Amino acid sequence: MAPMNLLPSMLSIYLCFNFLLFSCSSPTKIFANAERNGNDSTIKGMFVFGDSFLDNGNNNFLETIAKADYLPYGMDSPLGPSGRFSNGKNFIDVLGELLNISTSIPAFLDPSTKGNHTSVGVTFASGGSGILNESGNTAGGSVPSLDEQIKNFEEITLPELQSQGETSSRKSLSKYLFVIGCGSNDYVLNYFRNGSESNISVQDFTANLTTNLSSHLKKLYNLGAQKIVLMSLYPIGCSPLSIAAQPAKRKGCNKSHNEAALLFNAKLKAMVKGIRPQKPGPNVVMVNGYKIVRDIIRNPASNGFVNANESCCKVLTAGEGRVEARILCEKGGSTCEDRKKQVYFDGFHLTEAVNVILATKAFGSNLTTDAYPFSISKLAQI
Repeated sequence: MAPMNLLPSMLSIYLCFNFLLFSCSSPTKIFANAERNGNDSTIKGMFVFGDSFLDNGNNNFLETIAKADYLPYGMDSPLGPSGRFSNGKNFIDVLGELLNISTSIPAFLDPSTKGNHTSVGVTFASGGSGILNESGNTAGGSVPSLDEQIKNFEEITLPELQSQGETSSRKSLSKYLFVIGCGSNDYVLNYFRNGSESNISVQDFTANLTTNLSSHLKKLYNLGAQKIVLMSLYPIGCSPLSIAAQPAKRKGCNKSHNEAALLFNAKLKAMVKGIRPQKPGPNVVMVNGYKIVRDIIRNPASNGFVNANESCCKVLTAGEGRVEARILCEKGGSTCEDRKKQVYFDGFHLTEAVNVILATKAFGSNLTTDAYPFSISKLAQI
């Protein structure tokens, strides 16, 4: 782990040189009537790493408080409460449709995720997980960190695919996207929750996060990842959870939480800029989820939304200092009538309606402010 007092200028140098050192070395169809866009990408599947925004059900098989395997989660999905932290599709589901991937990406910890089922990829993402190993402890010690997720890919999934003749070369892995979305819990469940502000500046904490993330990306590249999608942090300060965490007299989004997310995202973009000139090296796209979601929150009506800052479902109360309070829906609790007009389904996670907009823009937008330096569609065709 890098020193916590790493200066921003030193971090930039580190990130550039880090990539100069790269070595060259039974799911079912969940959305049968999904509209296909007819793109000519050769993407066969996705390997997904991160937290609850990308979790397709891994936490169903863990001893953790971070679970979404009960109603009202999944209430608008044919799968029901599958472990996705939304009322329906998450970002990965929608992106898979846009890429014409034939089935949903299976969860690594699902016992049925074996053999040919892994040919479309695997999601290792776990609700409550963080870039730092200790960030997931708040949600339960069994939640795998980003480091552990990548080890599972390296030690279990990759050898299994190689035994099937699926990924015997780097060229084979070029048919897969590697999607990484992590960091929100490092702030929400670690830095801001544990009072770390008094021990370390947000600048130094963020430098430590991005240094660790850079190391993880290098490892994935060395394992064969060639097309990588990095998810920026969303405007976490605008979530109902973060708004409720600030003093009652303050209105609107939580400024300190959003500033932390913006700082992280700026360093993430600098990382991508540092990687691009390095050849050989991976092709990397950064999805600016912060900007896309923030635009929806600022102008909800123009995007078809009515409520941009409240939970759709009735969330757990804050009694007894429960970690899951104000984040997760109550089991069997009430919900808003029209989820298509809500931005947040629970205290932190987005509705399917927002995930559709987010994935659609990430996939096809020509604006570098949505996806940098180009869209996922263009990445898929490289």
